[in-house]
Amino acid sequence: MKKFIAHTIILCVLFVVFIGNFRANEKKVENKYVGVKQCGMCHKTEKQGKQLDIWQKSKHAEAYKLLTTDEANKLAKEKGFDKPAAEVPECLSCHTAANGVDAKLIEKTFDVKDGVQCEACHGAGSAYKNLSVMKDNAKAVAAGMTEYKDDAAIEKHCKTCHNEKSPTKKEFKFAEMWGKIKHPVPKAEEKK
Repeated sequence: MKKFIAHTIILCVLFVVFIGNFRANEKKVENKYVGVKQCGMCHKTEKQGKQLDIWQKSKHAEAYKLLTTDEANKLAKEKGFDKPAAEVPECLSCHTAANGVDAKLIEKTFDVKDGVQCEACHGAGSAYKNLSVMKDNAKAVAAGMTEYKDDAAIEKHCKTCHNEKSPTKKEFKFAEMWGKIKHPVPKAEEKK
């Protein structure tokens, strides 16, 4: 009987070790970009602070369209690119979301032509897009949503594009510009 118990314990330990190694070797699933239309389904109501409406009225919503203009193509050519601005990764990196991302991580609902949309700031949304996750901010963050703790963190993110690399650089006045795109964040109890 003691031998049986010892063998059982050994088998259990080996099983736990095997499962642990198996899980450690599992490929981490990455979130996919779902697009503003997915986000906007819930983020358009008064209760949600009309976040979609604020974005639609912003220059971020028109950012990709700027790349399709003659002026943008002229700038791209002056910078030494032999493609239209809307095809230049350096331009797309600040005028769209998901630029340079593996195509497998982009859902059919995502449209690059929607410009600088929700996921450009909050990260790919496939794992946090559902209401059951979004109702709990901690769950949404755990599922991959980027949350900014303060204006300094937001400004740092904004300056990844609004900086001297831009061929049309203008002084970036964070407080003024943030005031144009800032959207309310409903408290968890208001989301339910």
